[in-house]
Amino acid sequence: MSEQGNPLAPDYENACITHLVPALLEGTAQPDWLPAGMLEADSVVLLVLDGLGWNQLRSRPTAAPTMAALDGGPITTVAPSTTAAALTSISTGCPPGEHGLLGYRVAVADGVLNTLRWNTADGDARSRHDPAAFQPLDCFGAQRPPVVTWKAFADSGFTRAHLAGARLTGYENRSGLVDNVVDLVAAHEPFVYAYWDGIDHTAHEFGLTGRYEEELAECDQMVASLLDRLPPGTGLLVTADHGQVHVGDSMIELPHDVTTLLSGQSGEARFRWLHAQPGASRDLETASREIFGETAWVRTVDEVIEAGWLGPEVTPAARSRLGDVALVARDGVGFIDPAEVIPIALIGRHGSLTPDEMLVPALGAVV
Repeated sequence: MSEQGNPLAPDYENACITHLVPALLEGTAQPDWLPAGMLEADSVVLLVLDGLGWNQLRSRPTAAPTMAALDGGPITTVAPSTTAAALTSISTGCPPGEHGLLGYRVAVADGVLNTLRWNTADGDARSRHDPAAFQPLDCFGAQRPPVVTWKAFADSGFTRAHLAGARLTGYENRSGLVDNVVDLVAAHEPFVYAYWDGIDHTAHEFGLTGRYEEELAECDQMVASLLDRLPPGTGLLVTADHGQVHVGDSMIELPHDVTTLLSGQSGEARFRWLHAQPGASRDLETASREIFGETAWVRTVDEVIEAGWLGPEVTPAARSRLGDVALVARDGVGFIDPAEVIPIALIGRHGSLTPDEMLVPALGAVV
């Protein structure tokens, strides 16, 4: 999909997570990358395992034998390869440039909005930044399918933005996810969306060995349980929002030659948006290319848009939330924003356009 050393751009025209929900809910012709039989199944369960990259899964077949045996292969996620942007692209079927949830930390008029917690430095932002207005597109093609997710997520701003209109069913543990999915299919729901975030959390906190492989094995057992308990004629499709890379302590502080040109930062450590002081955008671009050209793909905002990384269309609202220069990590590093407060040290990270982050599974079977 890309030459070595070049960014792996999202395949918005074909094998991309943006086409999953439209294919399953509305498709009349099966894409060649969709596992066989999904469109003919009596019911379909779309299981999103947050953080499960294709390369990480493929390199660990003994930890996930059930998923390794499923039909299908890799597809791309969106840019940036991060949860808020990708989950919204799955539910809306649109790239980030259209839905406007452009990552984990998005620039807004009063600062930076943490889209997963839906807060700014001033606290809860649900009244100041209405999720329905911030992300105005229909979810699930304006249908109202059941969504099985953590009970604690029910009233979050991010849920309101990327799952608007869906019928939420909450769980408190892994077995609750399986039970709820099985019950909904037994009640003749034609489509069920389910979400589990354990792989992502584990990779962030522990990296990609040890505890990560344990969580992967537990998720594989969850998939096996679903396949065992779902009624005949049900399709189970497993995908993800992004993969992961090991970063650990390889975090780069921006030097004085760059910070003096900044009015602020947004985005994630591996897809960092730099916002220039008035009149300093050209100097910021030059300094960023000179300093970071060996470790990152340095792009101006116009270059990002013209390359189609955010999709073929970028709305005015989405454009207003972007910075002037993007630092998109090529190596296993991240870029520090002192204003970004994270309660734990993150070992695994994502957001960039490397194959480890961009490729996710589209694997499934009809039981």
